[in-house]
Amino acid sequence: MKICIPTQTDQGLNAEVHAHFGSAAYFTIYDTEKESIETIDNGNMHHAHGTCHPMKALGLKDIDAVVCAGMGARAVMGLNAAGIKAFRVQGGSVSEVIKQFAQSTLEEITPDNACSQHNCH
Repeated sequence: MKICIPTQTDQGLNAEVHAHFGSAAYFTIYDTEKESIETIDNGNMHHAHGTCHPMKALGLKDIDAVVCAGMGARAVMGLNAAGIKAFRVQGGSVSEVIKQFAQSTLEEITPDNACSQHNCH
């Protein structure tokens, strides 16, 4: 399984989770089977609210889940349509997120509980 974690830096397991999916500087992808990390630069991080396209940066990375502090309903619906689930975490490092994900303690983000005007985090 590949987990995408929007991060503030490209520091691998030590990178801190970014507050919002689309405006993260980087996407850190953790492969649970290979226990490997890949970092992708998000060239689309500077955008007007509601006009981001983070999946362009992720390309064909074949991710299974996104874990972040928040994202809008449109992003959740787009991910869900592609078979990708989204989960909410309250900050921390990539290594902490991986532990929480493995323990199944993260809340799933749905269109009903998604961010509205960045007021969810």
